Amino acid sequence: MNSVEVIKGQGLVARRGNSQEFERQRVAAYCRVSTDNEDQLSSYKSQVQHYTEYIKSKNEWVFAGIYADEAITGTQTKKREDFQRLINDCMNGEIDLVITKSISRFARNTLDTLRYVRMLKEKNVAVFFEEENINTLTMDGELLLVILSSVAQQEVENISANVKKGLKMKMQRGEIVGFQGCLGYDYHPEDKSLTVNEEEANIVRYIFQRYIEGTGCTILSNELKNLGYKTKRGLTSWPASTVINIIKNEKYKGDLLLGKTFTVDPISKRRLVNFGEEDKFYIKGHHDPIVSEEVFAKAQEILAKRGYPRRLNPDGKREKYSRKYAFSSLLQCGFCDTTLSRRSWHAGARHKKLIWQCTLATKKGKKYCPESKGIEESIVEEAFLEAYKLLCGNDKSIIDDFLALAEETLTEANVEKIISRTERDLVAAENKKSKLIDLRLEGTIDDDAFSSKLFDLDNNIDTLKSTLNDLSVTKNQQDDLRSRILGFKAILESNQVLEKFDRYVFESIVEKVVIGGYEEGGTPDPGLITFVFKTGYKQKLHKNNYGIVRRQFDQDGNAILPSSSSQTESFSASSYASANTSGLRCLKRTVFGVKFHCLR
Repeated sequence: MNSVEVIKGQGLVARRGNSQEFERQRVAAYCRVSTDNEDQLSSYKSQVQHYTEYIKSKNEWVFAGIYADEAITGTQTKKREDFQRLINDCMNGEIDLVITKSISRFARNTLDTLRYVRMLKEKNVAVFFEEENINTLTMDGELLLVILSSVAQQEVENISANVKKGLKMKMQRGEIVGFQGCLGYDYHPEDKSLTVNEEEANIVRYIFQRYIEGTGCTILSNELKNLGYKTKRGLTSWPASTVINIIKNEKYKGDLLLGKTFTVDPISKRRLVNFGEEDKFYIKGHHDPIVSEEVFAKAQEILAKRGYPRRLNPDGKREKYSRKYAFSSLLQCGFCDTTLSRRSWHAGARHKKLIWQCTLATKKGKKYCPESKGIEESIVEEAFLEAYKLLCGNDKSIIDDFLALAEETLTEANVEKIISRTERDLVAAENKKSKLIDLRLEGTIDDDAFSSKLFDLDNNIDTLKSTLNDLSVTKNQQDDLRSRILGFKAILESNQVLEKFDRYVFESIVEKVVIGGYEEGGTPDPGLITFVFKTGYKQKLHKNNYGIVRRQFDQDGNAILPSSSSQTESFSASSYASANTSGLRCLKRTVFGVKFHCLR
């Protein structure tokens, strides 16, 4: 049998990628600290100095540089610029060996550690971890590396859990956490308090006031830009999303909500809006408010109404809530209750008209709302001027009677006292339940008596809680009506004379306008115009009383002035309007279940 000679291996993978053989290894070091506090910055400088001197002291090594990331987390490699530069240089064949203090300095993510080690290993680039004494090219397997890198990742997860626990404890104590500043308030980090910045607060009040008057966020953002107002960061551009976030922010009514967002995990660091997955902490009366609770609640009501999924049109598209024009989303068909949309007839011609038509009839077909007819925008504007004139003139006493009776009824309702009494009853019932449980634990009463009494108490507590919720809703509605009454009075008492249509006045006092409807005998009348004011008061007019004198043109394009007999529409009020106005002298209105009758 022939003898076998064993040729001993060197223990290193030969450099097969390059024909040129290097006698000295090109060595680089990687350093990292995760924060910028003084101690860690000192450690960072020490690491850089140590590895520079250490590599240069070895004759068999060539110094290839120091790659260092300062105040950067180790859980994500994409944010570490020098780490990425190190990997690129290694892949380009410029480095043979990378030295780093420990696995946790290289990466705190097990997947990242393995991925980059394998990537470098394919290029015959070794990574040496000093503390663990591991060389990735000479180790027998990856098991040890996996275990140690998993420990490093687990350490991050434990630290993250402790930090989250500490933040929650701060929130429970009512401390502000993660506050980045907001328009209208100045933040004082020394005592973590908020104080009102009056100059900015005026902008916030303007935003809320215009919004509850019916102005949309896009139009409002344009107004803020045109007025020269600046954001908290000093910018003059106002995206609609910024306006919406201001309206949603509970801080403006003096409250504080903590825990709005949360971090999914410390590795991906992905943040999500908290929809109930984590605890939230709400603090009422935390600081001075900029707007009242009533104004804030009204703004949220409008926001919810506009954001609510509206009906689908026949073409499958969702109805849009728009405030581009004064009448957008405020004109309602009196036959099918859908909104009216704005259209331009004879666009580009001399006799161009702006018409509002029933959306159902225009989208699906006339047969689905056969009684509706289009109405000119100018007619609605003139009808509003007449309705406003009646409010401030002949029928002002009727409005005064209605408002006085509404205020008197709201005063008599005394919801606050009922809420206070119900809350006392709820506390008493819960105390009884607590005492009953104590008696059962002491063995004073038997199980049957305990179960029977506990059942009765639980039912009573549930009833009281339900009553409290209903009373709270009623109180909010009453507060809303009070604010509407005050705003309505302010407009009427200003004695403002309107010579032409004013969008601001219209949006301030009108809830909606119903176009078309049925007469008392049930006959459909597409010409009816019913103004529903924000107090619930209604004013009925007819479109035949308002309009524009039709113009005619000869064959040369010259306008022909019509004779008085050819005018089909008149500006004077007809007997219909007078009769309808007098008919309003018996006004019926239900507010929170109470019917008002204002008789003249």
